[in-house]
Amino acid sequence: MIDPTVLLTYILIVLGFVFIPGPATLLTVARAASSGTKVGIATGAGVAVGDVIHTAMAIIGISAIIAASATLFSLIKYLGALYLIYLGVRAILEKTPAVPGTGAIALSAPKAFRQAVLAEVLNPKTALFFLAFLPQFVNPANGAVMLQLTILGVIFVLLGLLSTVVFAVGAGKLGSFLRRNPTVLKWQGKVVGTIYCGLGLRLALQER
Repeated sequence: MIDPTVLLTYILIVLGFVFIPGPATLLTVARAASSGTKVGIATGAGVAVGDVIHTAMAIIGISAIIAASATLFSLIKYLGALYLIYLGVRAILEKTPAVPGTGAIALSAPKAFRQAVLAEVLNPKTALFFLAFLPQFVNPANGAVMLQLTILGVIFVLLGLLSTVVFAVGAGKLGSFLRRNPTVLKWQGKVVGTIYCGLGLRLALQER
């Protein structure tokens, strides 16, 4: 098993990491602010599932293959960037009617969940992060390495989910208030779309 002191250190580091706003947080906040808390939480859950997949990839060695292949890394990176930009352009161009009584864009939670899973899986930087970060807290002398990696990955996913839920609830409440303003309703799709396009460009320009 993992040494308790190492595990506590890991948890504190991860807590600091997941509560610093990053791409996953921005996606969650954008969805919660424009479509409500439920959709924001669904987005956070989708990101968590994507991180579970990245954890599995790190454990079985797929992330190492991505790290070793510049071509594969670039292919996944640009697919992820194009997907985010596609979502952003759609949000900017669509004139989606507001949900009566709430002013929220009519995006279903299941759809937001699926989009978040795909966006997170298609981020090779996340794959490399798990590959580089988790092994630092693994000691072969403490038992099965794969089990230790699994425990660390699950803890990261749960803490990440906690942070996105917190952000989703906060952004959802703020968004509910802002959506009573007709001007906010008019521009919210463009703002959300711009955030998605920005994240896509950021991913495309990142190096390994």
